[in-house]
Amino acid sequence: MAWYDEAVFYHIYPLGLTGAPKQNDYGEPVARLRTLHPWIEHIKRLGCTALYIGPLFQSVGHGYETTDYRMLDTRLGTNDDLVEFVRACHMAGLKVVFDGVFNHTGRDFFAFRDIREKREASPYRDWYCNVNFWGNNEYGDGFSYDTWGGYDLLAKLNQRNPAVRDYLCDVVRFWVSEFDIDGIRLDAADVLDFDFMRDLRRTADEAKPDFWLMGEVIHGDYSRWANERTLRSVTDYALHKGLYSGHNDHNYFEIAHTVRRTLGMVPAHIKLYNFVDNHDVERITTKLRNKAHYLPVHVLLYTLPGIPSIYYGSEFGIEGRKERFSDDSLRPHIDLADYADAYETNPCTRLCAALGQIHAEFAADLAAGDYRELALTTEQYAFGRGNLIVAVNNATSEARIEVPAAADAYVGLLGGERVEVEDGRLVVELPACGGEILAPEGYVAGGETLASEGHVAGGETLASEGHAARPIEPLDLAAFEPEPEIEPEIALAEELADVEIPAVPYDEMTVEQLQAVILGKMAKNGPVTDQMRADVRNNVWHNSLVNWANSFR
Repeated sequence: MAWYDEAVFYHIYPLGLTGAPKQNDYGEPVARLRTLHPWIEHIKRLGCTALYIGPLFQSVGHGYETTDYRMLDTRLGTNDDLVEFVRACHMAGLKVVFDGVFNHTGRDFFAFRDIREKREASPYRDWYCNVNFWGNNEYGDGFSYDTWGGYDLLAKLNQRNPAVRDYLCDVVRFWVSEFDIDGIRLDAADVLDFDFMRDLRRTADEAKPDFWLMGEVIHGDYSRWANERTLRSVTDYALHKGLYSGHNDHNYFEIAHTVRRTLGMVPAHIKLYNFVDNHDVERITTKLRNKAHYLPVHVLLYTLPGIPSIYYGSEFGIEGRKERFSDDSLRPHIDLADYADAYETNPCTRLCAALGQIHAEFAADLAAGDYRELALTTEQYAFGRGNLIVAVNNATSEARIEVPAAADAYVGLLGGERVEVEDGRLVVELPACGGEILAPEGYVAGGETLASEGHVAGGETLASEGHAARPIEPLDLAAFEPEPEIEPEIALAEELADVEIPAVPYDEMTVEQLQAVILGKMAKNGPVTDQMRADVRNNVWHNSLVNWANSFR
């Protein structure tokens, strides 16, 4: 397998984690990137094998309005600091993937700045899409252009222009030669030109063996992007949605259906990038109505087909709510020293570390093993991955799951309990909001035999001599105490009560008021799901919301 197929990723948004200023004054570099070196050991201890970090390069504010692709953002330090950081990650055995923001640039990027200065005479006028010198923009430049998401701050590059394609492919070569990176996550890949992505793939394959190109894709047929000619992987937003709503709605059918649909969509050798939160969406602890569901959600994250990823801070169970006009709460500054005892006292951290170790030691099953659905109800779900059996329970009471099994007995890799098989059936007892990964007793994992007493990630190492796995004390599978769940309609009513709706036409309302109006109208027509609420909250375009509000009868 390639390194990325069996990887467990850790995701860092560096401008947030390091506490960098929100706006770049382009002053002297401040070496905040060096403060991330202690995180390398933490990432390793969690069992992660790769780091996705970005955006990193010179920009105006949040990092996705790039102004120089070849210079580390001065709020983070210098290129030498980045070289040193990647080298330290490699010495620790971590692969490193950068954010590639190639769909658009900031307005201070040299090509766009040249257009502002020389207008029609600029040789870069065709570097951007639909530059119109008869139009205008919110900055009063006297010309208009295509943007990303309607934000004039983000000018869309013309990837059909050979000069633009050559320039960006040279950026990839530079990042490999200068920083020795192992892959790139392509921002907004779902709106990138396909010929451009094919050029990137050829460039990446030539630049470094097993170079990983992964794209941010929100929805659609993932095989359009993830295939032999374009990208090696894409973000699985469908599974992301299913993992939290399948627990909030007590509906494991949604998750199982999503898995079946995805497996039928992409070739078996292509592994999608799985996550439960990231720098653009709310923290999983915030999204879950019952915080105890953190355990089964993460058991599924690490065991379902795909490449699991943890977003910095979520291994501590921190909260993060998406605000209407800011993502700052999703990208906080964190002092690692504040969590020095997390591996001893924080059940979220202990769980992620145990799952990371299990994923590494049973990579043949969890990264390459086949997927077989074994049992499915709204509240219980069990499936096979290679020789392992995974079972989860979203009910607020204990549950039993009975599945077919081939071995005589199984050992729980999280809780450590031994369970015998009778008449070819394995009965798994799960606590409320619980989950377990079971391996056949005596199963050879990576050439090492699982001891019948103790287990891999529960305080005992594997039985064979010379096994180097770090012991992890047994997990208490009931440590995540179920909480009373707030009915979604009650939560929505409380949310809407905070917004005063004036008796004025829709086009005179604010975005916040329009969103409240739309949610209220939805509630009158029936239940409002998490996805419906997210669709409304993520729409911040006034005209679109006015039309949406007017569409209700």
